[in-house]
Amino acid sequence: MRPGGLRRCAIRAGEHVVDTAVTVACNDGGMTSPAEIERAQLEPDVLGTEDKPWVTVVWNDPVNLMSYVTYVLQKIFGYTRDHATKLMLDVHHKGRAVVSSGSKEKVEGDVAKLHAAGLWATMQKDS
Repeated sequence: MRPGGLRRCAIRAGEHVVDTAVTVACNDGGMTSPAEIERAQLEPDVLGTEDKPWVTVVWNDPVNLMSYVTYVLQKIFGYTRDHATKLMLDVHHKGRAVVSSGSKEKVEGDVAKLHAAGLWATMQKDS
């Protein structure tokens, strides 16, 4: 116990340390006393995940022609014909290609545009 009946506590939520500076009541063997919550920072492994960008992945499908996929990539992302063709060939031969990256909101919009054009697309955190 600290002077004045307060003690330092750390509250954990999963792997995250809660960053707060409030006083709460703790149950000490039937008696409730206030406890000071220590202001803590997030653990280092949690900090790194916020900086990783999201990516848009286009998947191979049995429906769309290669020329159409190239056209869609040019129109949606403004890629040159050569770059769009390279990405389309990655989709065709490897089964998938990363076609854009950025914030979660931007990538969500890119996926929606690709879906509207009839392509199979998903989003994921960049690894």
